[in-house]
Amino acid sequence: MKLSFGLLGLSLLSLTSALPKITRTGKYLYDESGSRFYIKGVAYQPQGEVAESSEANTANGGFPEPSSYHDPLSSPQNCTRDLPYLKQLGVNAVRVYSVNSSLNHDECMSTFSGAGIYVLLDVSLPLNGSIDRSSPSWSTNLLNEYITTIDAFRNYDNVLGFNIGNEVITTNGNTNAAPYVKAAARDIKAYLKSVSSSALVGYSATDGDAEFRNSLAEYMTCGGDSIAVDLYGLNNYEWCGNENYNSSNWNTIVQGFQDIPVATYMSEFGCITAPPRLWTEVASLFSSPTSDVFSGGVAFSYFPTSDGYGMVTFSADGNTVTTSDDFTRLSTQYNATAPPNSPAQSSVTAGQTDCPSESATFIASNTLPPTPNEDVCNCINQKSLACLVLQKTANSPTIVGDLLNYACQLLGSSTNGSASCDPIGGNGTSGTYGQLSYCSPAIKLSYAMSAYYEFNPIESSCDFSGNATLSPARPNTAQDASTAASQCLAQEPSGGVFTPSAVSGSGASQTASSAQSGSTTNSATTSARTSSASSSGNNQFTLGMGGVWGFMGVLGAAAIGGLMVL
Repeated sequence: MKLSFGLLGLSLLSLTSALPKITRTGKYLYDESGSRFYIKGVAYQPQGEVAESSEANTANGGFPEPSSYHDPLSSPQNCTRDLPYLKQLGVNAVRVYSVNSSLNHDECMSTFSGAGIYVLLDVSLPLNGSIDRSSPSWSTNLLNEYITTIDAFRNYDNVLGFNIGNEVITTNGNTNAAPYVKAAARDIKAYLKSVSSSALVGYSATDGDAEFRNSLAEYMTCGGDSIAVDLYGLNNYEWCGNENYNSSNWNTIVQGFQDIPVATYMSEFGCITAPPRLWTEVASLFSSPTSDVFSGGVAFSYFPTSDGYGMVTFSADGNTVTTSDDFTRLSTQYNATAPPNSPAQSSVTAGQTDCPSESATFIASNTLPPTPNEDVCNCINQKSLACLVLQKTANSPTIVGDLLNYACQLLGSSTNGSASCDPIGGNGTSGTYGQLSYCSPAIKLSYAMSAYYEFNPIESSCDFSGNATLSPARPNTAQDASTAASQCLAQEPSGGVFTPSAVSGSGASQTASSAQSGSTTNSATTSARTSSASSSGNNQFTLGMGGVWGFMGVLGAAAIGGLMVL
């Protein structure tokens, strides 16, 4: 089917009545009338360019990530163009994976709200704006980025929820990233509560064998509302062609998720390996026994993809939409759904599950990283570090990652083990986190370079091929640096967990001599992720041997522990 944009003639922006607020009670979603709400959605994200996969990412079960993205909610013309087709599909939600928080989204969000369409929004960004599965951390720059996106959208009435991660944990080999994702959920939930937002916080998981799939779901949803996600998504592509509830393995999935205490949904579905896509899974998704556990799902994908998942194509000028047979079949299935309005909200008892112990295959600690503290990171950066990364370097994640690996290797080989990158590293398996593990990659790099400089305090030791410079406000002595660092760390709240604040201003640019923790270098790969830190929690720095700061050695043994005691 084709429809010219110029012939629509729809007064979409006049539809301004607020959508019902969707909330979670126990493991189900309900609207304000008490009726069950099911997500009947479609993925709505134009495909960006695919980046080269790093060796570390591949080794950790990753896949090629996009290196760029196209914000689908920043073009009123395109949203108006697509609305008739979204309505034809019968969807009540779209999942959007990446947006530019600096752009205006008023018209698109109003257009979709007027049509009764909610938005599930991923707050991470491709490549360098999400938790890196190969070298995970939960850092100030990511927290700031997520909050900035949330602030740009949280006042729209049709925001259903914010996704804090998509397929970060992909295999048993990178379950050590799970504590960082859960810490992100904890802090984002605290922030939303502080600004009186009822938006749900979600995570979308990759599929896998039953033990991995169930263990990850249990981990991300355990421990109570303050740390568990509200909405747990499973990206599932097992119902292929003319499958059924049993042959598709959905019976096993439903059984494995039946005790999950939060709302679950299929955050992606629509297998293409046995064409044509019949979408017969839709009938199962919106009926018992699947609907007893799952609250709908999101079909992938409205926009065309290079691997054949799209359901529409566009004319060269982008104004005319052509739908496929995939689109027509999904529309038929979605519009035929009549999911059960049970259980009644009044009969649902909210519960929680205890967090599972680590196993041989799922090695994720129940001790979560601390809340990223930008004040502490900036204080250390400005008052304690002698060697600072240049801003042009700080803006290049690849260079920062390579330099950080190099600087940490230098510390290991040239200081006889008396200094290391443990203070900026963390270990999600053991649940130990260096006291600067939450700082941005740029500040972590400045820390490592400063540690090396202190062993040989001549100007050439702070050059690093023209990527760093000596701070004009550097401490006069190592003792001065230790004292200043101790004073900075004293700002850390007891326990390390607190409610984050809104990002001030618009993320002002940093100077070359003082790269702040909001650096755009978000997920630089670093060997510093392995930490042998203990949980002494000592903020007092003393001088180590050879004039190196105690904060290069003592801090490595002063990790923050016990942040998630259940």
